[in-house]
Amino acid sequence: MSSTNRRTTGLRLFLDLDQQRDWIESNTTLHDADERSESLEHRFKYLARFQKLLLRPQAQEVLEILSLYGQSCIPIPRRTERDYWSVSCLPSTSDKPLVRVNASWMELFTLYANGEGIRSRFILHLSDFTADHSSARDRLDESLLEQCVTTPEDVGYFFPRGDDIFGVNVRGCASIRKFLATPHALRAIRTFNLTHMNRGRNAYQTSHCYSLADYMLAG
Repeated sequence: MSSTNRRTTGLRLFLDLDQQRDWIESNTTLHDADERSESLEHRFKYLARFQKLLLRPQAQEVLEILSLYGQSCIPIPRRTERDYWSVSCLPSTSDKPLVRVNASWMELFTLYANGEGIRSRFILHLSDFTADHSSARDRLDESLLEQCVTTPEDVGYFFPRGDDIFGVNVRGCASIRKFLATPHALRAIRTFNLTHMNRGRNAYQTSHCYSLADYMLAG
């Protein structure tokens, strides 16, 4: 192996920077693997949690949104499953999520119960939603953010620790769907996801739920 290959990490092993930029802008269709690499032992590890999720009133909406997210927001998802991204089912964290998608050491996307419906949390680059593309918090374009959902009341935001990062909370299946379909929001999601998938192997491989990933990879 050459020294150049040894230095290559993340999705640069599979996609060059031009391909990644084209995917962010929806200018290309990436060719994924035909089959998945799977551990049956690991699949059964989280089967009981998945079956528990299916009993929740939010189950159908969760699976529908995960399917959209997997098709739209993860590049070459079969080839990179578990190694570069993962999805957890009913993870045991204090905020009690229904599902969470991770890459590297970073949360990408989380779904929660909201009564009998759902709400979501996206982690994104702040500079994708500021008027001047800076990472200054006081430059956040709230009007742009509100245009990405069905009603302004469905969206909120917060600032986690770190540079050029913020969280977007979206309430309700209709607004989550619109956020995933709005070109500006979709570019922002793809950009952030690639940032962290390019940082190297996924740190949350052991919590990957293949039963949930089935829905994300069904498209």
